[in-house]
Amino acid sequence: MKRYEVGGAVRDALLGLPVTDRDWVVVGATPEEMVRAGFRPVGKDFPVFLHPETHEEHALARTERKSAPGYKGFTIHAAPDVTLDQDLARRDVTINAMARDETGRVIDPYGGSRDLAARVLRHVSRAFVEDPVRILRVARFAARFEFAVAPETMALMREMVDSGEVDALVPERVWQEVARGLMEAHPARMFAVLGECGALRRVLPEWTALDEKRALAALGFAAARGFPLPIRYALLFADAPGSAVESAAERLNAPHECLDLARLVARHAATIEEGRVLSAPAVLALCYGTDAFRRPDRFAMLLDAVDCVALADGRKDYSAAERRIVHGFKAAWGIDAAAAVALAPEDPAGAVRHARLAAVESSFTPPQCLPES
Repeated sequence: MKRYEVGGAVRDALLGLPVTDRDWVVVGATPEEMVRAGFRPVGKDFPVFLHPETHEEHALARTERKSAPGYKGFTIHAAPDVTLDQDLARRDVTINAMARDETGRVIDPYGGSRDLAARVLRHVSRAFVEDPVRILRVARFAARFEFAVAPETMALMREMVDSGEVDALVPERVWQEVARGLMEAHPARMFAVLGECGALRRVLPEWTALDEKRALAALGFAAARGFPLPIRYALLFADAPGSAVESAAERLNAPHECLDLARLVARHAATIEEGRVLSAPAVLALCYGTDAFRRPDRFAMLLDAVDCVALADGRKDYSAAERRIVHGFKAAWGIDAAAAVALAPEDPAGAVRHARLAAVESSFTPPQCLPES
């Protein structure tokens, strides 16, 4: 029985990146031997075990044979006679097909270290075409490392799109990869790769009809500022009609907080960015229309998202508009609602709204509102 550290941990160590998760492959063992050694079985589809002390995953070396469409359509063979090279051969790209033994020696049968140095994502074998999730993973790795995709790998990805293999992807798996890709350092690369191979129009057709260049530029600003997933997702739909926002979220099974912010960005981004909200009544209308007084954190994310859109448009005057919106909101937020209602108890909602409007107007000193456009 021999064990080898494999996959991303080896890759990241060679890149000089922090290693947070370690996966291991065990060669020459049976499930019964693993249990006798104290490992706890956890695998559902193939033999995976948790180390008794570190709790790191240890999988028996295995091979895979395509037996049905989709990313789950595989027959697994795990046995003591499966070699390390055979196990590594089933992996997606060469930079993930390296192993390291317990002495620290790197085993690299498919040229992963060479491709790391060249900053290239290259498939390990022709078996790449059997799993459509690999298209999404390659795009995500491009977003993480800003690596190029090897021409022959891009050709295989196009072949998978043309053959319809990519259509077997289920929404949950697509969302998992898209969400992770959105949170990478260069998320625009993911969409560029998916667009180049033709997969984007299949997994997210609503997005391809929009202003892609603008959306990707805004997404880049969001990534540079470390903004959370709802902002990054919403920026994909800053120019989208409401029907596209709803359809895309349903297709991807996107979380409600992502859909919720995407709706607001699609509905209000143009108004905010163009400066029409700089009058006091418009600022207050925006606050009410976005439920800002009850959900101030979401309102702040909306303004952050629109800031990224404005930067993508090259707008230099938006920051001043945003400050006025924030000042107006804070002024309206800070009114004494009880005192306002005491002055007009017959119309409490109207009294609060009137007091909030007066507070917003007072925050604009001296008044420098732009003309309505």
